[in-house]
Amino acid sequence: MGFIPSELVEANPSGDVSYLLERNRVLRKYERGELTRNDICDAHPELIRASHHYSERISGLCPVCDKEAVRLVSYVFGPRLPSHGRCVNSAGDIDRIRKRKGTFTCYTVEVCSQCYWNHLQRSYTL
Repeated sequence: MGFIPSELVEANPSGDVSYLLERNRVLRKYERGELTRNDICDAHPELIRASHHYSERISGLCPVCDKEAVRLVSYVFGPRLPSHGRCVNSAGDIDRIRKRKGTFTCYTVEVCSQCYWNHLQRSYTL
């Protein structure tokens, strides 16, 4: 019997994936000099704009530049949403999307607007 991804979705539709281990791996490689700052600080200008206007501040400073507080930017993808997703910045926005028919996936990215560090923090099904 082979691996069938669609069966995983049916078995666990509310999957929550954390990318913390990958984040820590990237930061360790940066600290050891295996990655340059240009390799890891490459946020798209649109993501930086969203971090200024549609984000949530979290405690602690950026793990790369140690100057700016990291912000979380969340995007939701699903039926009848733009192909680039919808940027949401409140629980109310998420609740309104949750009431719609269909399966929606939210991706949360941590961003530093000072040095352009960005990393996918988690993804989950609404």
